Amino acid sequence: MLLSAGRFAVYLAEANVFNLLVPRFGDLGSRKNREMLLTSWLDSKLFKASGLNADPISTRILNECQNGGDFLRILMGEICRTQGASRWAENSPEGMLYLPLIKSLIPDALFIHIIRDGRDVATSLARLRYVRAFPWEDRHSPIGCGIYWEWMIQHGQQFGHTVPGDYLEVHFERLLADPQIILGEIGEFIDQPLDYEVIQRAAYGSLSKPNTSFKQEAGKAEFNPVGRWKKSFSEDQLLKFERILGHTLTQLGYELATDGAAQGLDLSLHATRLLHRFYFAAKFQFKNSRIVRMLRPPMSTADLDEIVLADDHPPRLNQPSTTV
Repeated sequence: MLLSAGRFAVYLAEANVFNLLVPRFGDLGSRKNREMLLTSWLDSKLFKASGLNADPISTRILNECQNGGDFLRILMGEICRTQGASRWAENSPEGMLYLPLIKSLIPDALFIHIIRDGRDVATSLARLRYVRAFPWEDRHSPIGCGIYWEWMIQHGQQFGHTVPGDYLEVHFERLLADPQIILGEIGEFIDQPLDYEVIQRAAYGSLSKPNTSFKQEAGKAEFNPVGRWKKSFSEDQLLKFERILGHTLTQLGYELATDGAAQGLDLSLHATRLLHRFYFAAKFQFKNSRIVRMLRPPMSTADLDEIVLADDHPPRLNQPSTTV
């Protein structure tokens, strides 16, 4: 929506700088690491989506880039320059785990944290088979996905408390129900008026092609991503889910469908929650370990393209980026 609002550079990709490129290629203060990154990145969808020429940005990255913040600023700054835009926005969901680092490297960054009903998030993630912490779990179980949702939400909120003036929480459901009102709040936060009609006309990315795990529903008139969990949970799953995560759902303003939160956690459910959270934290440490990185093979273009979410071509601009 921001990219469709005018003045923003249009980059239809999740840059994945902090959560993927830096962990895999290492300290970008090293020229060797920058060279290895460029070897894979310049042929990937992440670069193709930028619409940039390879030589100028390669020169800047080799000569100016010392960390992930520099890399992202150089990339987005070059896109702004070529499109005549004055601002840029970036969305890589797992960047939630790196917010303190991002803020330290990009001090003027503003953060918009989109919060969605954890039951709907778990429904989507389970469909994608996104979380399976332990071999004895059902791959399609929403429980682990819900605990992952809570873990990520709490990372964002903990960071937000440290920079309240630069952090805004927006509920996904309110944005869909009252877009112009919520866009007004976001516009005030970023100091730029946001016109819903302008956004609808430009309709970049998921505004015209929903990014959903329910692809068969995306083109239908009745497509609605809110409340899908009501049809996907069994009674037993929902009770278990709300026993584990009911308090967090309630704190975020979501109404519960069972008395699970009141029942609380027994020893088994408490262990389930702790084991998952320990697993997520350990996986994060493993991913960012210098020793692990040295033992892994270099990341190729094919490896990148298999992981990232990005167009494989430059954006087709629907309007001048300077439109307000």
